[in-house]
Amino acid sequence: MSSVGKTPSMLRIGHGYDIHRTVPGRPLVLGGVRFDCDFGLDGHSDADCLTHAICDALLGAAGLPDIGHFFPNTDPAWKNADSQLLLRQVVGELKKRGFATVNLDATLVAERPKIAPQLAAMKAALASATGLPMGAVGLKATTNEGCDDIGRGLAIAAHAVALIQSS
Repeated sequence: MSSVGKTPSMLRIGHGYDIHRTVPGRPLVLGGVRFDCDFGLDGHSDADCLTHAICDALLGAAGLPDIGHFFPNTDPAWKNADSQLLLRQVVGELKKRGFATVNLDATLVAERPKIAPQLAAMKAALASATGLPMGAVGLKATTNEGCDDIGRGLAIAAHAVALIQSS
């Protein structure tokens, strides 16, 4: 059997990465949760880099183009869009192609704000958007120990891995 063909137990892994610069005067949304702080992330949608990285991980696992293909920053329809809506649409694209999400694991990299107090809320929002149980969503936060733009608080990044299977 070809390794390219789908079988009922076929598992596929995808990786996603996203980074956005911090800017004053914009709400900060990470993992679908709004943080109480004096800055947000610069981007066309709500710039939720965590949710964007998860979208790319899911799309990559399915062999599909990245998030920008489905939600281009040149399309005014996605201006200030809620990234949780984008994630729901990505999950729908996978379902249309016969895939189901098994689990997600992601890491946020930020010097500020403190992420830990919001981890449970972010996990709940991501689980809701993907239809996964909370136990199937891994989420961690770390700093960049003062190194580069992330370490200076000028950007926030996220890495994500998704496991999907043929449904």
